[in-house]
Amino acid sequence: MQTDLVYWILFAHLPRWTTLKTNKLIVEILHNQKITFEEFFSLSHKEWIEIYKLEDKEISDLKTARKELPNYSFLLEDMLSQGYELIPFNSSDYPKTLKDNLKLKFTPPLIYIKGNKSLLHDDTIAIVGSRKADSISLEFTKNIAINATKKYQCVVSGGAKGVDQTALDESVKANGHSILVLPQGILTYSSGMKKYYKHIVEGNLLVLSTFFPKAGWSTGLAMGRNKYIYGLSKEIYVAQSDSKGGTWSGVLEGLKANRTIYIRNPNKDEKNANDLLILKGGKAVDINGNLIEIAKTDEIPLDEKIKNSIKGMALTAKQIKERINYDIDTRKFSLYLSSLPFIKKEKKGNSNVFIYKSESIQLSLFDTN
Repeated sequence: MQTDLVYWILFAHLPRWTTLKTNKLIVEILHNQKITFEEFFSLSHKEWIEIYKLEDKEISDLKTARKELPNYSFLLEDMLSQGYELIPFNSSDYPKTLKDNLKLKFTPPLIYIKGNKSLLHDDTIAIVGSRKADSISLEFTKNIAINATKKYQCVVSGGAKGVDQTALDESVKANGHSILVLPQGILTYSSGMKKYYKHIVEGNLLVLSTFFPKAGWSTGLAMGRNKYIYGLSKEIYVAQSDSKGGTWSGVLEGLKANRTIYIRNPNKDEKNANDLLILKGGKAVDINGNLIEIAKTDEIPLDEKIKNSIKGMALTAKQIKERINYDIDTRKFSLYLSSLPFIKKEKKGNSNVFIYKSESIQLSLFDTN
């Protein structure tokens, strides 16, 4: 088993390989061909090409990675001696929720953990939002975390400043279950391990990483980590989002995958992009996480109304709002219009106008009004 884990480390961190390419090869080796990793590496160059359809570059990558096996073996022994565990995706300990949400394309082949691994099978929720969240967003985060603890749900967090940290702290304070997903290798989180030592040994907190154990923190890893927070969670609550950044992109990916995501319904004077995410399909909830019914004037979808209102026209966001009788902050509505795939934004005098894409060339050339 320990030898197998060394090979899992090798496959999990093949340079420049996508997760999908790695996972497909693992499935072919273990499940279709039904051989071990060790047997796979004993095959000839010709067999790798004929059986696994590998290209020369891929074979070169694998042979280069194989030279690291002695180093990975020492790394594994060191991690196991310190109480860390490695869970490959073919293990019964691997979280089913992560597989179900991320599919073969994004499911990490190997996760590194420290703590109570049974938490991986808890009823999980994530509370996500801005690092610079305002007081009402943090109050919402606190309410959702406390309610989750009362319902025996496990709070999944990234531990970043703002919403993430509040979600983790409130869950820990209430003696609830928490999973902390790191934006770095698990061996580089020694200060955090000390900080949360009591909660880890008591079985209330699990620390998890998908990255190479010695990888330091980076912006890229922090952005990459977000998909695993969403992937580990059965429910997702958004406290506060800007119109760009990790929370925004994570929610859009989740909505695209038809996941139900709960968005705190903002007050009219708030500057965040929560209402844009509600427009895009998020479920509006109040400060305590209760669903809110957003009033609809009719059954025609908003995007369809927008499309119909601008065909043959070049209109500002304010003009489109008036045509469809929709009450929303003009700046936010402009951002929403810019994100729609069937709309093109162009400059006309001192204003931005929005045009139906198939007509944008004609209007740009011939509309002289």
